[in-house]
Amino acid sequence: MSFPLLTATAVLPALGAVATAAVPAARRTAAKWLALLVSLATLVLAAVVAVRFEPGGARYQLTETYEWIPAFGVRWELGVDGIGVALLLLTALLIPFIVLAGWHDADPSPSSPPRSSGGHPKENANNRWRPTQGFFALILMVEAMVILSFEATDVFLFYIFFEAMLIPMYFLIGGFGDRAHQGGEEAAATQRSYAAVKFLLYNLAGGLIMLAAVIGLYVAAGSFSLPDIVAARASGELEMGTNTERLLFLGFFLAFAVKAPLWPLHTWLPNAMGEATAPVAVLITAVVDKVGTFAMLRFCLGLFPEASKWATPVVLVLALVSIVYGALLAVGQRDIKRLVAYASISHFGFIILGIFVMTSQGQSGATLYMVNHGISTAALMLVAGFLISRRGSRLIADYGGVQKVAPVLAGTFLVGGLATLSLPGLAPFVSEFLVLVGAFARYPVVGVVATFGIVLAALYTLVLYQRTMTGPVKPELVKLPDLRVRELAVVAPLIALLIFLGVYPKPLTDLVNPAVRHTMSDVQEHDPEPEVEAAK
Repeated sequence: MSFPLLTATAVLPALGAVATAAVPAARRTAAKWLALLVSLATLVLAAVVAVRFEPGGARYQLTETYEWIPAFGVRWELGVDGIGVALLLLTALLIPFIVLAGWHDADPSPSSPPRSSGGHPKENANNRWRPTQGFFALILMVEAMVILSFEATDVFLFYIFFEAMLIPMYFLIGGFGDRAHQGGEEAAATQRSYAAVKFLLYNLAGGLIMLAAVIGLYVAAGSFSLPDIVAARASGELEMGTNTERLLFLGFFLAFAVKAPLWPLHTWLPNAMGEATAPVAVLITAVVDKVGTFAMLRFCLGLFPEASKWATPVVLVLALVSIVYGALLAVGQRDIKRLVAYASISHFGFIILGIFVMTSQGQSGATLYMVNHGISTAALMLVAGFLISRRGSRLIADYGGVQKVAPVLAGTFLVGGLATLSLPGLAPFVSEFLVLVGAFARYPVVGVVATFGIVLAALYTLVLYQRTMTGPVKPELVKLPDLRVRELAVVAPLIALLIFLGVYPKPLTDLVNPAVRHTMSDVQEHDPEPEVEAAK
């Protein structure tokens, strides 16, 4: 039997999470290094998956199938296509940077020792209280569950990890919030709790609807296996009633739209990103939320092709609202992290738009957008986090003239911002261009409205940079330190990757295009023919 590479890629961070949590409380530094080494080892395994994957080969490769719950037809069934490999690589790549960026985020404050229920400091607290170990263990556990979500080809197995990742994320948001809160520790704890509960309730509600749809799918198809169901539908062996297919599609789509997040199911994201630490905010929007858009491609279009086409007009409208609404609210934000959150809502609108315009350019662009948005948002948010930790404030008005005292920090912030607005030469430009080409090819009016979002992106990005980095230096920022070695080690590779993929996106396009062709075949769609004939 061949080595279960996909299982190992997910099991390694899960075991690393357990080991990190078990490190003695007094050995916080050892726990950090263990988490970093595990995340790097996971990246190596993900790279092996990418090397062994053949873009021109079978649709799902490196497959693993084991009986799990035979009575219910549930199997441990894993496999990856080009889209899954791309997002697996993104996840494994970002986690080491998230760990390194959050190196000190969970260290207990000397002025705020852990207290007992009576309000008195605990005796021997260093032997019993281990927030650092818990912080990094939770990050690794989220990584394991996200990876399994990208690998699972059994629908029920996917659902388990799609929902299970909510638990560690809840504790990361509610238990390890941003220390740069304006209202004091009590107000900060209240806001963190509110953000965490809102995140959990929104996603659990979507997940419960999806559970009903998963059960309905099994009743209709007699199987949880995605490849088997898709093959049966393509051959005509399985036919779903129109109403049945549409109801099942809505059950899946609503859960994915909450996770994505798509307007009007987006309102949990600004709260969660605003109250979380910067690395956890990156984990939310650059890693966890990608499961929603990935699942739209893999499950909605694959399992319910006719219902997907039926819902396309409404989904395109919702995507356009997300693009414009998110960008408009980003323009008016006073909080740096909430600005990035609303910008991400706009970007997810582009991703969903690319998926549902039903063209190969749009879906290739949407997949590239998932990867490139993850890298660009990580770069921007992590640099913003370094800035916020120095000043102790998330408010844009508390900054000014930073480029004069911390030029490297300001420069990396600028590159991250320019990537966010999809400047040509940086990676997001290629993906946004492909999404717009795909939109104009089939829905010109949709393409025109979506283009307006690019104008707004330039506005909120450049205004943010102008207000925080230029102008006279505020007295509180005169001694602001520039990026340190650890922080440069986080940001520099992300910036380099944005430039590399902006100039040479071919490795990604070669990886995802065959998978996109399979998806287009599932929905039986073809790219529109050009309306203007070439000159003879």
